[in-house]
Amino acid sequence: MASLLIKGGRVLSPEDNLDGIIDVRIEDGVITEIGPNLVAGADETFDASGSVVAPGFIDIHVHFREPGGEASETLETGLGSAVAGGFTSVATMPNTKPVIDQPQLVAEQIEKARRLGLARIFPVAAVSFGSQGEALTDFAALKAAGAVAFSDDGRPVKTAGLLREALELSRELGVPISEHCEDASLTAGGVINEGPVADQLGVRGIPNSSEDVCAARGVVVAEATGGHLHVAHLSTAGALDLVRQAKRRGVRVTCEVTPHHFSLSDEAVLKYGSNAKMNPPLRSFADVEAIRAGITDGTVDAIATDHAPHAADLKAKPLGAGAPFGIIGLETALGLALDELIHTGLISLWHMISLFSSNPARIINQPLGRVRVGGAADLTLFDPDFVWTYNAAKGRSKSRNTPFDGRTFRGAVTATIVAGNIVYRRGRG
Repeated sequence: MASLLIKGGRVLSPEDNLDGIIDVRIEDGVITEIGPNLVAGADETFDASGSVVAPGFIDIHVHFREPGGEASETLETGLGSAVAGGFTSVATMPNTKPVIDQPQLVAEQIEKARRLGLARIFPVAAVSFGSQGEALTDFAALKAAGAVAFSDDGRPVKTAGLLREALELSRELGVPISEHCEDASLTAGGVINEGPVADQLGVRGIPNSSEDVCAARGVVVAEATGGHLHVAHLSTAGALDLVRQAKRRGVRVTCEVTPHHFSLSDEAVLKYGSNAKMNPPLRSFADVEAIRAGITDGTVDAIATDHAPHAADLKAKPLGAGAPFGIIGLETALGLALDELIHTGLISLWHMISLFSSNPARIINQPLGRVRVGGAADLTLFDPDFVWTYNAAKGRSKSRNTPFDGRTFRGAVTATIVAGNIVYRRGRG
């Protein structure tokens, strides 16, 4: 493998207490030297002046649709979108066709990603066979094949009893259970957030209580078992406070939020229609403010995109009559975080990088999210002040379903490095 010297960037790695203008030398996919004014001699020198050099970003919640949904996304297009967004690793959700509930399917995803040579893939396997909620999958075998977490994402674990079994295994195997918190009896037929916007559009709303009730169930069972509950795409003030209080009691619970949930309220549906339809839905402005407060006070552990591509003909269906839930998000996540969290003064760059790198690495128990000698050379370089406009049609994803098409951002990825290889660079990636 080639050697690479990254010169003149601001290296910022919270886990390693690094923050300064220093150089990074990489050989054979490993960081071999960190320090000021390193002597040249690498096969390639990358001028990182004006860029932050951060530990590689890790998105612990993406949908790449393969197998079974290749019309909307493939591993290749999804991974291409990931590296364009600065993500060096992604955790793929299991609700494909077939569901990722067999070790062979986990191994196949990992091997195909390796051959593609873009971002690393860490599969999340199904909690139950077919995600039907009847019987647990073989957690041990799936973990041995490479699964880093378990989820029936797209739906919650069907019963509290099955969730208890899953969390007991979670404790034994050291893996999280990522829970999609939704009580189907409360959301049945719901389209967007319950409230004035749903009333104005004449569609059925999804109440906050649906997420809150399911989050409460998860916290109670996690506290009883000692297992690791991870609350996926948290969107309500109530669920956030449940997590906050549980953490104070020492419950092993973590949570993620998406950029769209801290950037937009349900009023965005009036402007963007089905391109602002997702599950959980965009919530009220009060919920958005609560999520931002949860980021600020450390209750929120990670930013994850819930990247959910859908082919154009699917999203073109009417909002309340068949348009699927979900938006793409890998290529706009950093821009939204910088615009909404950093340039507003809400949190520091140090904190933001933790949300994108070291904290996600810790949740899925991977030795990543650091810039250290001997560590994997996975790095995200970004210019926090570079102004650019997102054009979804020119994005790497196969789908275009986003409310952020045409938005101008301040802050952009300049390069993405995985195992010492520059897999994306702005203008040439």
